Amino acid sequence: MKYYIIAGEASGDLHAANLMKAILKEDTGAQFRFWGGDLMQAVGGTLVKHYRDLAFMGFLEVVMNLRTIARNLSFCKKDIEGYNPDVIIYIDYPGFNLRIAKWARKKGYNNHFYISPQIWAWKEGRIKAIKNDIDAMYVILPFEKDFYEKKHHFPVHFVGHPLIDAISERKLIEPDAFKKEFNLDDREIIALLPGSRKQEIQKMLEVMLSITDHFPQYQFVIAGAPSQDREFYEPYLGDKQVHLVMNRTYDLLSLSTAALVTSGTATLETALFKVPEVVCYKGGRISYEIAKRVINLDFISLVNLIMEKEVVKELIQHEFNTKNLKKSLEHILEGYPRAKLFIDYWDLEKKLGGRGASKKTAQLIVQSIKP
Repeated sequence: MKYYIIAGEASGDLHAANLMKAILKEDTGAQFRFWGGDLMQAVGGTLVKHYRDLAFMGFLEVVMNLRTIARNLSFCKKDIEGYNPDVIIYIDYPGFNLRIAKWARKKGYNNHFYISPQIWAWKEGRIKAIKNDIDAMYVILPFEKDFYEKKHHFPVHFVGHPLIDAISERKLIEPDAFKKEFNLDDREIIALLPGSRKQEIQKMLEVMLSITDHFPQYQFVIAGAPSQDREFYEPYLGDKQVHLVMNRTYDLLSLSTAALVTSGTATLETALFKVPEVVCYKGGRISYEIAKRVINLDFISLVNLIMEKEVVKELIQHEFNTKNLKKSLEHILEGYPRAKLFIDYWDLEKKLGGRGASKKTAQLIVQSIKP
């Protein structure tokens, strides 16, 4: 059968690639055409557009790129019609995907959504479009099932979180070989995860790097995103003794003592590696002021949201500065009771539902579209 998949970000590329592998086990003749990235391309099929050309961060940035987004929407519709898939699978990326889904519903295509948009955080009104246009929704966070079914009377499948599979199935590395490859010494490592989009990295990395001189007993290593080239990071390094590791975030986290992490999926990845972290976020001033008025959440990180309490420290907008970041890092390195943190991290993993998210989702999709 023919599968058309739309993933608009790095995390979507990872989860879609694992879903594609699982689909191939259920449907050996599966054909894929997709919007995504290198990981999906490695599985096989036709890459239509790379996510690095699609990701725009914040309200203002989206407005500034409306023409590009409109062209992409038009092109996507024509491409779907030309391919005529048996099912369209949307991976998060709601601003774009829900528009395509509305059009696809009218055209009679089968719409499946894997990894729910975070409508529980903002734009809850999107539930109407989801109810109207989506045939099946596969959610990966435990509280999302109650949100959809109890609050909005829309049945969904809770399949567990695919990050558990992605992390547990990764190839283990030899620490000494990794350190030698990237010229690291024997000091403990603090990982810097400034995000995957250019706008994120530009806002986050400068502040993260501003504290490195205060911790000479540690070595700081930047996790370079697969969506960016090495050259993009080099101006931020200057004369600082900071290392850059491209496309090896999981390997880096497996060896890290602590991490400074931009809010997003990476906060959950860091927790699943059992690494103490400080969660950081800073958006454009206008975008942040708008978001503050429409998002009604107690926390910004997935770790704290899932656990419904502050497990990891969050520094948001004006609180994300050199002074606070230094103090927060000192706390998790020296003062925080690590045993309690690790217990919380284990509880978090249990709440995420265990292994098999990609397999469960693939089975449900293939069974539902079989002729």
